[in-house]
Amino acid sequence: MNNLLLLGTRKGTVLVDRTTSGWRPRPMAHDGIPVCYAACDPRDGTLWASLDHGHWGPKLSRSRDGGSSWEETPPIKYPAGARYITKYLPTPDFDPDAPSGAPEYTDATVYKIWNIGFGSHTQPGRLYAGTIPGGLFVSDDGGDSWELNRPLWNHDSRGGDLFAGDATSDNCWGGTPASIDYGVFEPGIHSIVVDPRDPDRIHVAASSAGVISSADGGRSWSGSNRGMRMDYLPNPEAPWGHDPHFITHCPGQPDHLWQQNHCGVFYSSDGAASWKKVSVPGAGVHFGFPIAADEQDGRTAWVVPARSDMERMTIGGGLFVARTSDGGESWQAFRNGLPQENAYDIVLRHALDISGDRLCFGSTTGNVYLSEDRGESWQCLGNNFPPIYSVRFGRG
Repeated sequence: MNNLLLLGTRKGTVLVDRTTSGWRPRPMAHDGIPVCYAACDPRDGTLWASLDHGHWGPKLSRSRDGGSSWEETPPIKYPAGARYITKYLPTPDFDPDAPSGAPEYTDATVYKIWNIGFGSHTQPGRLYAGTIPGGLFVSDDGGDSWELNRPLWNHDSRGGDLFAGDATSDNCWGGTPASIDYGVFEPGIHSIVVDPRDPDRIHVAASSAGVISSADGGRSWSGSNRGMRMDYLPNPEAPWGHDPHFITHCPGQPDHLWQQNHCGVFYSSDGAASWKKVSVPGAGVHFGFPIAADEQDGRTAWVVPARSDMERMTIGGGLFVARTSDGGESWQAFRNGLPQENAYDIVLRHALDISGDRLCFGSTTGNVYLSEDRGESWQCLGNNFPPIYSVRFGRG
């Protein structure tokens, strides 16, 4: 099992080591800088942190010595001519059915590096980065240089090749509230899943567009949203416009994928060719942000439920983790070691992770909880961390 935790927090990166006397946090790295995602490359142990500088903009930082020192990598930039169709901030009088008229275009700039993905062991230098406003960047030299994946950026679902001219198709990618802090309402890619059997098979998830898949290493892409429902769309089963909060897969059975969506929990057993809604609202399993899948059993997954999008707090004031072991047919709620009164923890999309029988999550109220028995009981690792954006196990 991994004996290192990486926490991306509102005020820096925290590494937590498992010692003979328990889990112990190190001094903060990237002091005072929001870190929206921090993770360990499982191939070589390099640590990565996505920094959300308020003044200098988004940057990536890496450590090749286990966190003793960090260095910034060259910035991720959109190439000249990269444009997208602008979305607008929601307002009380916003009418989604009103005619949109001629599209308006904006030159692309990176607002946020929302996620970092890693290639397979046959691709030692391959990295992915998902950004707001909805770009997927690729590096083949360990992060020393980055290139926009143009087939996805130029996809017909978002207007076609805007490098070549004006839109040739409708833009079906909506915005995400996660971008409002930047004064925009644009889409963002927050999930990147690479099939360990075949690194050319890639799934990404974008809010608000849906799940998009490639079978040829990113040279072409297609929507993978069959079976998903978006309750607030005029057509709930529309091929685009869905809002997955996070997707993941079972590494040992990669055709089994799990999704926590704005409109429920979804499960796929056929490589995202189709999805089945497996929410059980009566058991509290419906709305939320993160989801984790077992490393070997594709039918087993965990969620940390929340009340609703409008009421982002625990259900009934108590915090619990739910687990299914039968592909979402039934769920168990585990509360042992978690607060059951006056708890207002919300767990964001990247703030739950699994390693073997261990699970860990952190909340926006700065609490970190760890389970050593597959989620059945929990211990608190700390209550006074800054708001936590991401939790990932590392090598240690």
